Amino acid sequence: MPALDSTSSTLMAALEQFEATEANLIKLERLWDEIASMIPTGINFGANVEYEDRVRSFDLLLASLPKIGGWKPTAMPPDLEGVAQGRLDAMEIDEPSAHVSVERWIEEPGRELQEYRFRFNNMRRALIRDTLIGLIDQIDADVRAVRATVAVDAERPEQIEKSLWNDMREHMKQIEVLLGSSVKKPARWSDMLRHMHFGCVGDLHDIEAMDWPDVKGTLRKGLYGANEAVPVQVEDLSALVAARPTGPITTALAWSNIDDQTFERLIFTLISDTPGYENPEWLMQTRAPDRGRDLSVMRVIQDELSGTIRLRVVIQCKHWTSRSVSLPEVSSTKEQMALWPHPRVDVLIVATSGRFTADAVTWIEQHNANGASPRIEMWPESHLERLLAARPAIIAEFGLRGHYGR
Repeated sequence: MPALDSTSSTLMAALEQFEATEANLIKLERLWDEIASMIPTGINFGANVEYEDRVRSFDLLLASLPKIGGWKPTAMPPDLEGVAQGRLDAMEIDEPSAHVSVERWIEEPGRELQEYRFRFNNMRRALIRDTLIGLIDQIDADVRAVRATVAVDAERPEQIEKSLWNDMREHMKQIEVLLGSSVKKPARWSDMLRHMHFGCVGDLHDIEAMDWPDVKGTLRKGLYGANEAVPVQVEDLSALVAARPTGPITTALAWSNIDDQTFERLIFTLISDTPGYENPEWLMQTRAPDRGRDLSVMRVIQDELSGTIRLRVVIQCKHWTSRSVSLPEVSSTKEQMALWPHPRVDVLIVATSGRFTADAVTWIEQHNANGASPRIEMWPESHLERLLAARPAIIAEFGLRGHYGR
């Protein structure tokens, strides 16, 4: 997932169109507020030249909006004479529904603009999603790169070379360009920018411990449609119960329904939503030959006697439905862990939608029995199916039953 090209790209061309659309949308929203404030609250016949000029401007701006999914607002601000006549007619009818109908007609342009804004924000998030994920990965790597230059015994006020922050600053700027106003900036966004500006060892610590985890978590939550509906194919659940259905219970999941990247996102969702795991991240610099990416997360163990223990866990994702993970693949991955910079890897998890060969299982069990580091855990399909059985919402979200119409 490439970083945002600062010169020219298809993405930048698309962003320019979104920015132009949003500029006109903001003008429309502001103009509607002015128009709405000029509509009398009672029955008032008579022309208003300023109102009519604003309505003409509204018409021109409305014509500039492109469609979203084949739809765009069409409702125009009401004619003031029509407002007065409509209210007068409703008064003569003297039915609550008549009054409500007139007021809804008057407010319809505002409701349509709200609908358009909602669709616009969703479309912009869809546009920037993949590139923003890539930039999040880049900043994960930037933070580790700056940390690698800091001596273990460095004092908190000690200044870090300013040029070492350049990549992180640039990637943060690119994220700002991507976000526009469609994704709200995280609470600690300004804190992270301030700490990058001062650039001391203590600032890096704050970025690692507080700023970036908050920023990253908020950005990810804003991208994956937490409020998007999972398709449901029944109108009334009580009808399913009344039918008293019987039959076998299927525990196997439809792994073929998802691709490699979605499998990685599923594992990321699993560790993000599970208590006892914190600061999950994708690792860019460790792409496997199968193009799978490693995930990193801190496993937090609470012990009443010893206190809190944090273990660095790296998860290698292998979406393999047609072959098993072999001994050479496990052993080579384990050897790579020894080359990783601080903090060391305490646990290596190999998560696969397939299985492990008998040789790989035997070798891993012997490795762990000898107390060698890192400890290796196997998450084959059977293990993942048990984990997900207790998390049916994730199964539905990723369409792993094969019955969600995806």
